[in-house]
Amino acid sequence: MTIRLVIADDQAMIRAGLRLVAESEPGIEVAGEAADGFEAVEVTRRLRPDVLLLDIAMPRLDGIGAAKLLLGDPQPPRIIMLTTFNTGDNLKAALRARVNGFLLKTSPPEHLLEAVRAAAAGAALIDPTVAPQVIDDFASLPDLAAPAELGSLSERELQVLRMVAQGLSNPEIARGLGIGEATVKTHVARVLHKLRLRDRIQAVVFAYETGVVRPGERAEPC
Repeated sequence: MTIRLVIADDQAMIRAGLRLVAESEPGIEVAGEAADGFEAVEVTRRLRPDVLLLDIAMPRLDGIGAAKLLLGDPQPPRIIMLTTFNTGDNLKAALRARVNGFLLKTSPPEHLLEAVRAAAAGAALIDPTVAPQVIDDFASLPDLAAPAELGSLSERELQVLRMVAQGLSNPEIARGLGIGEATVKTHVARVLHKLRLRDRIQAVVFAYETGVVRPGERAEPC
């Protein structure tokens, strides 16, 4: 299937560069562009793309505001936030808006394509260079009361949640636990279902907000 993409950035040269990278990849089609937040909302609602690349800093309505409006729709697109600055405030705001990915504009083209494909497949991706910032930002928050759903996780599922929160990929989790990658995918899917989470980014936020994972902690195989 072709992934339909909308690019929203207030700089025409950035949009052109992103379009060039996206259209160099078979199976990705740029359906439209937008130059500010309100236009991003209008174009996205009209064209209904699979994925929206959304700059955080835009005139009239910033990317966070646009994301919140779109994610409130009945069938929202998958949203990847883009920014020039790796700041805690940007990252925290994007994750709290429950977007599906976070990338720096300085990221290699392959990271962009990987994020688009991951988002379209229902997964999520945080730029590897900002992953440590996720831990630092959310680890500093006071622990929230653990929801009752947390008790529904098996020991293995809880361990997988910890490893996801520590930024490990499915292959890395599989190697660490000595199990198949397909089994890891099943565990991740069950964790998301039981905790009523949409994707891995929400799982990371959940794990640090509720104290399931703490800074410097490593998940050991059972």
